[in-house]
Amino acid sequence: MIVQTPLKLSCQDVSSLLDEIFPQLLEGGKSYFVDWIKPGETQMRLVADQRHLRPGGTVSGPALMALADVSAYVIILATLGPVALAVTTSLNINFMAKPGPGDILGHCKVMKFGKRLVVVEVDIFAENQTELVAHATATYSIPPV
Repeated sequence: MIVQTPLKLSCQDVSSLLDEIFPQLLEGGKSYFVDWIKPGETQMRLVADQRHLRPGGTVSGPALMALADVSAYVIILATLGPVALAVTTSLNINFMAKPGPGDILGHCKVMKFGKRLVVVEVDIFAENQTELVAHATATYSIPPV
């Protein structure tokens, strides 16, 4: 079940806010993009290139974990507005397949949106493939408003 909460920020608003809050994501060229946002869901895109690969030519675990974490942060920002101090309290990921370089998609769904905690799950796929690359769950702590 996806928890559908109204959005306060658009896709473009969240993208601009991410660039402002996390300029380190822009180092070496932007590689994480917000494809779309709707109530309770978002899709992020990692344009994986050489800097995201591990030996053997597969996208690294840390790059996939970052995609899951940023996806969770994006849906929280879109729902709450510019609350930059929301923080990850847990992130669990299971790796299931080895994706090569190219576009990797993270489809994030809100499972619980409480006053203090948000729980999401993220399905990660290589673009144009149906095999799941990874599955993640994350919990974020929301600061008092």
